[in-house]
Amino acid sequence: MNAFFFGYGSLVNTATHSYAGQFPATAHGWQRAWRCVAGRKATFLTVIEAPGMSIDGLVAEVPGRDWRALDAREASYDRLDARHCIGSGALTDVRELAIYAIPPDTFAPPSAESPILLSYIDVVMQGYLKVFGRSGAKMFVETTSGWDTPILDDRRTPVYPRHQRLSAIESSFVDGVLREVGADFLDVTQPC
Repeated sequence: MNAFFFGYGSLVNTATHSYAGQFPATAHGWQRAWRCVAGRKATFLTVIEAPGMSIDGLVAEVPGRDWRALDAREASYDRLDARHCIGSGALTDVRELAIYAIPPDTFAPPSAESPILLSYIDVVMQGYLKVFGRSGAKMFVETTSGWDTPILDDRRTPVYPRHQRLSAIESSFVDGVLREVGADFLDVTQPC
């Protein structure tokens, strides 16, 4: 049987990878959070342990248990065993199921010097819209901490390497949800 991973951010957007066998699932005991890592100029999603909390995401296969490409993509993250916390009827007799998390001793709270990239948010939200619909995308926002972090509006000139083009409807939805959480936007011309 192939190994699996649980994606809770950009990996939910299947346009950013070619891993097969995807299906929605829930990770229990985790919460998403925006965090920055030394040496990186932007803030990214991670998960932190949070008893009683749950997050939705996407499980996909890692063909041949070859983790090298996924480990390289998630270079700032540790690959953790998640067999005990992922709920889905599609998972039976799984030998490997991973969730990636930035090690707590290497991250810091985000700041204006390391903003969240709107192009990254767009990718994540597009994935949640496609897999979980509007209510699931809103739930993504509600189950993620750190929305007080400044957001760099790089949509016209995306910085995020796996950026995707959003439809006008998707962009409008993302912008509306970010307004609802009181997001603070930095202009792309501002230094970060």
